[in-house]
Amino acid sequence: MLQIRSLAFNFVFYVNLIVQMIVWTPYYFLSPRSWAWFVPKFWSRTSLWLYEKVARTKSDITGMENLPEGSFILAPKHQSFWDAIAFFPYLDDPLYILKRELTWIPFFGWYILKMRMIPVHRGSRSRALKAVVSATRQEMARNPRQLIIYPEGTRRAPGDEAAYKYGIVELYAQLGVPVVPVAHVAGLYWPRRKFLRYPGTIKARFLPAIPAGLDKEEFMNRLISETEAACDALLLEAAEEPNAPPMPPTAVKRLAELRGARAGRDA
Repeated sequence: MLQIRSLAFNFVFYVNLIVQMIVWTPYYFLSPRSWAWFVPKFWSRTSLWLYEKVARTKSDITGMENLPEGSFILAPKHQSFWDAIAFFPYLDDPLYILKRELTWIPFFGWYILKMRMIPVHRGSRSRALKAVVSATRQEMARNPRQLIIYPEGTRRAPGDEAAYKYGIVELYAQLGVPVVPVAHVAGLYWPRRKFLRYPGTIKARFLPAIPAGLDKEEFMNRLISETEAACDALLLEAAEEPNAPPMPPTAVKRLAELRGARAGRDA
């Protein structure tokens, strides 16, 4: 049954994407950008609705009170395709940094360009970072926008050791806006590089914003410690559910460490 539900969800997920992209195209491209945001946000909500109904996986996102007004950086953990679509409906005018090649894809690339996302040329990392900072600063100067960036860059398995990149530190320092960490363990339910979609409830939380203006080292330490502590709590909670999803080796190892530390405190 798990395989059937997973296959069914994967099918309806992509059908939903293609159908909505076609149906909404006239409205999307003829509307002002502020109105056009309805389309991708509606697609995200319907995708999560299908995820719940077909794969029986709910999405429980809390902490909206921690989202500041105006421009800020949203810094989620990156474990799954789920975290690429789940958060932007909660933002007024989200902004993504993405590979330039994605803008060449018919329809999809046109949708991206409409929303003034920031395409990045492959090449020197330092040159790319400078271009991203400049483009993001221009976008935030035009109107308040919320930059979504994954501090670890690539998807990592739940419980894996933290591997935060320095790029977010430079963005934080040069843009002068707060950063909102986002904790979750979506990779337990929507794993990377697998078609299986495990039932349960994905819990995610927008954590309190880290204010602008901190020293770079202090910022990085806070981002890592606060995000990882919240993810550890969610991992323990997920593992103790009556119908817990299968735990990858990284999660098993981290759970053993967390339980050992808890046992030591209780002794």
